[in-house]
Amino acid sequence: MSEQLGTLEELPLDYREAMSAAGVAPLWPMMRNVLPHDLPAPVTRPGYWAYAAMKPLLLRAGELTPVEKAERRVLVMSDPGRGKGAMQATASIYLGMQLLLPGETAPAHVHTPSAVRIIVEGEGGFTVVDGEKMPMQAGDLVLTPGGEWHDHGHEGTAPVIWLDALDLPVFYYLEGSYAKEGPLQAQRNRPDASQVEYISAGLAPSRRHEAGARRYPMMRYPWGRTEAALREMARWSDGAFVELDYVNPETGKDVLPTLGFTAMFLPKGARLAPPLRSSSAAFHVVKGKGRSTVNGQVIDWSAKDTFSTPVFAALDHEAAEDSFLIRVHDRPLQEKLGYYEERQR
Repeated sequence: MSEQLGTLEELPLDYREAMSAAGVAPLWPMMRNVLPHDLPAPVTRPGYWAYAAMKPLLLRAGELTPVEKAERRVLVMSDPGRGKGAMQATASIYLGMQLLLPGETAPAHVHTPSAVRIIVEGEGGFTVVDGEKMPMQAGDLVLTPGGEWHDHGHEGTAPVIWLDALDLPVFYYLEGSYAKEGPLQAQRNRPDASQVEYISAGLAPSRRHEAGARRYPMMRYPWGRTEAALREMARWSDGAFVELDYVNPETGKDVLPTLGFTAMFLPKGARLAPPLRSSSAAFHVVKGKGRSTVNGQVIDWSAKDTFSTPVFAALDHEAAEDSFLIRVHDRPLQEKLGYYEERQR
């Protein structure tokens, strides 16, 4: 591809005006913007949201705005590259921190985007998806997939806070984002599937003849089991860094069509330099303390903090103490589009 392309200003004024009148524009002056050489030129910039700064703002929101006036009491985490108020943490990932106070109910609704809740703190909160009531405990991953009715409630005595991760930007860009509201769901009189059918890894309910796999058989991934599995893997890996992907227990595929989730354990002193990935990502610190460098920008993080990385970011992690993180990424979407890529540094 040629390095020297013609500019719009080089074209005669009458020609530019004629093109505007016809509703067309020349491609060549814009070519490098949409097809840069070798690597994308992302708008997204590394973001960092300290929980110590966000929690007081959330609690103040609880004082200022009843949940009935908010439907979902959320503070949106905006990509620095897009500016304040942007409904994106990366090009494809929306992040928000949500608060539910004791006795409150977030009304039932259903929407086209899919969401995952990563529970940050608090006891007594729950989510109901398609009638299945799921407790929300610190570190748990709770799915509310697109097209599934869901509501939230709080039976405890202290605030419950969780991180929302959605593929909302994808649906908004496609002009396919909308929601419907409805009454609270009738709750089934039994524990959620993570406590019954899928209590043990590698085991699933016996399949009936010609019965297809359910798209979302398990909606809750308890943190206690995740941390235990990570620690056991690390014990047999000479204390090295280990990862576990959250998957559909029936199919082994990612839990959502567009977003993937990966649990990470970095033992104290561990250093990690992953390859350059075409996927963007957000990292939520469940436990621990450490430092990450994203394209030269240093981020010192601790428990309950969240940070984001653009595509093909040069990324380095260093753990100051045993640390557990959950990585949210758009690899599933990119694989479906056929272009996910990793490059060694």
